Amino acid sequence: MSSTTDVSPAGEPAAPTRPRAARPAKRRAEGQWALGYREPLNANEQAKKDDNPLNVRRRIEDIYAHQGFDSIDKSDLRGRFRWWGLYTQREQGYDGTYTGDENLDLLEAKYFMMRVRCDGGALNVEQVRTIGGISTEFGRDTADLSDRQNVQYHWIEVENVPEIWRRLESVGLKTTEACGDCPRVVLGSPLAGESLDEIVDGTPAIDEIVRRYIGDPQYSNLPRKFKTAISGQQDVVHEINDVAFVGVNHPEHGPGFDLWVGGGLSTNPMLAQRVGAWIPLDEVPAVWEGVVAVFRDYGYRRLRSKARLKFLIKDWGIEKFREVLEQEYLKRPLIDGPAPEQPARPIDHVGVQKLRNGLNAVGFSPIAGRVSGTILTKVADAVERIGSDRIRFTPYQKLIVLDVADDKVEELIAELEPLGLQARPSAWRRNLLACSGIEFCKLSFVETRKRSQVLAPELEERLADINAQLDVPITININGCPNSCGRSQIADIGFKGQLVDDGEGNQVEGYQVHLGGSLGLDSGFGRKLRQHKVNSTELGDYIERVVRNFVKQRTEGERFAQWAVRAEEADLR
Repeated sequence: MSSTTDVSPAGEPAAPTRPRAARPAKRRAEGQWALGYREPLNANEQAKKDDNPLNVRRRIEDIYAHQGFDSIDKSDLRGRFRWWGLYTQREQGYDGTYTGDENLDLLEAKYFMMRVRCDGGALNVEQVRTIGGISTEFGRDTADLSDRQNVQYHWIEVENVPEIWRRLESVGLKTTEACGDCPRVVLGSPLAGESLDEIVDGTPAIDEIVRRYIGDPQYSNLPRKFKTAISGQQDVVHEINDVAFVGVNHPEHGPGFDLWVGGGLSTNPMLAQRVGAWIPLDEVPAVWEGVVAVFRDYGYRRLRSKARLKFLIKDWGIEKFREVLEQEYLKRPLIDGPAPEQPARPIDHVGVQKLRNGLNAVGFSPIAGRVSGTILTKVADAVERIGSDRIRFTPYQKLIVLDVADDKVEELIAELEPLGLQARPSAWRRNLLACSGIEFCKLSFVETRKRSQVLAPELEERLADINAQLDVPITININGCPNSCGRSQIADIGFKGQLVDDGEGNQVEGYQVHLGGSLGLDSGFGRKLRQHKVNSTELGDYIERVVRNFVKQRTEGERFAQWAVRAEEADLR
């Protein structure tokens, strides 16, 4: 057998040749500004460089509102309009088989969804009445409460947008940066400043962030959307925001906030991570600005699918993120701080509870946030009659009325119940959340919010014999597509809309099922069963089957998320 050893010219054996080490793969540039990559790497980045999206307002007011939908430049229509809360809605008559970029021209109606920014979910009677009036006059009476404390209109025509802005701004509301690659609405506690369980009131920080930074061109071109939550208690789904400030007591410094970064759902869900820093109330705006600036400068801009802050945190790790934030942006170290205690269940503020001022908060539950301009106008009238001027929207698609006197509580509850707003709802009505769905959204494959209006009463009836045994909430979140606006990965029972085979080769509306997701004590994304999908017509059957199995098999005090993780697969199908 011959040797592989080379022979030298002198006849002596030479040293065996070593295999050449492979060159390390060169990582592609991710378009990070701080590393010198300022040239746009995709069409979205190019459009933002060509013209700051905030500038489109002038064109809407001066050109498009006068010349109509067909005059709108496509780069404005499909890009910059979002910075002013405007998306084209889905053309009617096209089912989920049409969903996809290749059919965008077909799916794009000449009407808009308009999102009204409600930072902290905080409104007064005049603002709610104005929102209601705009809906009935310009939006075919549509008005949905989103899971980010906003109001969403539909059927808005570009010709009416300047007048809608005028009316909103006359009462202190706006649509500025309600969508787009910018800082979106800031979530805040619906009971901020009044809750008996609150560690610190985050309202001054929210107000200052909005005053200083929203609409500022320095922060209007981020790699992707940027979501914020600030609350003195854990009622703002802080684990799924890009940045969150969560109330906590420091043993030496007192009440302040624990800093979290890098949360987000969509197709690559990640929970936010603790930075380990305690932030006093007056420093929250500056620290918020620092986090946004890190994202702006170091965030990935090459691929839209990797452009959220969570991907940078994943690659860097939390230690490096904190180091860069402190050294390059804040120019000072942050104070180490303790973690907040995790709540056992979602804090949605539905029902009646006492406030610090001695009055009451009454939380009402529409089904999946579906209200209307007519309903909101009637809410404003009722709230004014009982002597209050504070109304709040929540991150769970609920509506809260503050400052209700003891002798007015039942009067208000009785007046709003015929409007579909219940203060003592069933567990199914209370814990059902849904996105807009195919009714209005171009990205959706299936019906969601519309279907939920039928599903909640159906579950009340189907499970009437065991509802009293359910001493823990079972959350149901319905999403129309993989983007997870309906938060399907963090529900006890989550449904992600997609087309499924009906067994006869036809593509029909259906859902991939996600079980045991939650925030709080059981924070995590639960489990998906391999190839487990349900037809949209089977939703009620499926939920009933799984819930009955849970009731039979659960141990005392066991939450659905705990059971779903340990249950036999057959009992979850």
